[in-house]
Amino acid sequence: MTEKEKKGIRARTRASEAAYLGMMLAFALILGYAESLIPLVFAVPGMKLGLPNLAVLLLLFRSGPKEAFLVNVLRIMLSGFLFGSLSSILYSLAGGVLSFSVMLLGKKTGRFGVCGISIAGGVMHNVGQLAIAAVVVESGGLFYYLPPLLAAGAVTGLLNGIVAEQIQKRVQGHLPEK
Repeated sequence: MTEKEKKGIRARTRASEAAYLGMMLAFALILGYAESLIPLVFAVPGMKLGLPNLAVLLLLFRSGPKEAFLVNVLRIMLSGFLFGSLSSILYSLAGGVLSFSVMLLGKKTGRFGVCGISIAGGVMHNVGQLAIAAVVVESGGLFYYLPPLLAAGAVTGLLNGIVAEQIQKRVQGHLPEK
């Protein structure tokens, strides 16, 4: 194989990876928009299902941490500009970065599966958002919401983890691996 042919293969591989990441970003944005349409009337203010985290989980296990982090941050920024506000970006980034850091740590230990990592991510996303909210409004009283947010993060994290596991099983061999 000539050097020119090798460069062509590398270029196609990079292009297919970029296309895959773009599709996963679009998937996360669509899930985020769909999530915004679901009314959670019984919930604590700010409580969400965390559906966009499915894309992040799949990327973390399929492509790697850099790709998952990139899509996570881009999704937060784009969602904020498209459907939210500057403050929603701030809260989501705080939750997203803390959540991702804990998920990455959990994955690196090798002690947790997709569901365990998803639960940790759901819980820590709520902790990160609540912490930044307490700083912004200068009130520790917001931590009154912590118990229901921890429970919600655990439940939604478990459900998202189950869905992510099922998606991984069904698309095995159909997605590019790193």
